[in-house]
Amino acid sequence: MTAADRRVVLIESLDDPRLADYAHQTDVALKKACGTGHGLYIAESLLVLQRAIAAGHHPRSVLALGASVDDALAAIGDRDIPVFSGTSALLEELTGYLLHRGLIAAMHRPELPHAAELLRGARRVVILENVADPTNVGAIFRSVGAIGADAVLVTPRCSDPFYRRAIRVSMGTVLQVPWARVGDWPSARRMLADSGFHIAALALADGAVTLRDFAATAPERVALVLGAGGEGLTPEAIAAADTIVRIPMAHGIDSLNVAATAAVAMYALV
Repeated sequence: MTAADRRVVLIESLDDPRLADYAHQTDVALKKACGTGHGLYIAESLLVLQRAIAAGHHPRSVLALGASVDDALAAIGDRDIPVFSGTSALLEELTGYLLHRGLIAAMHRPELPHAAELLRGARRVVILENVADPTNVGAIFRSVGAIGADAVLVTPRCSDPFYRRAIRVSMGTVLQVPWARVGDWPSARRMLADSGFHIAALALADGAVTLRDFAATAPERVALVLGAGGEGLTPEAIAAADTIVRIPMAHGIDSLNVAATAAVAMYALV
């Protein structure tokens, strides 16, 4: 039996305590998982697992179906990490859903950097204020990774980028793009100003300039602030901004989805 073979654990009973990470766990419960420094998150699919490992994140275990066992072993390399496997029906009973992506992994959450660290050397950052929908958070991270902003900052009431749906929608780019949390707007504004950033808030407000006009003479370092759909940015975010920016709409539409807004604004500022 090879070392790789010894790491494969065939599931015969769901009572194994090591399977608790996959047993209908919520994102909040995983974040508080015992025996971890900062909690866990779930990586779905081989691609996301590979991106997580490439980003320096560490698996606690992997749950794989059929031929995906070999993919899991190749992804984790020589790490001494258990790869649990079993029938499709048994794994579905354990997780509560069909493992149609072949594998999932319980990953240790890394310690987040301080926001000020991410601003050093950055030219474009995106700030998400109270964006509660993890689908939107994931889509924004995917655009950030593809179009090229340097970092993402999220406010305390923003959905956690390490939530399972955000990671899935982002195709794992949440694990590649540097991000950190910020505090209240007065402290965030001071930090951004001290780092030389011009704060541009995307909002429908009196005196807002068009994105085209702002992009034509954009400062060297810009922090784009985006809020939740429907509610928009808070008065505190508007007050903290150096410039209010809007994207002109047609056909009576007043605004775009926040993820679409982020992509359009970032592309205009490349």
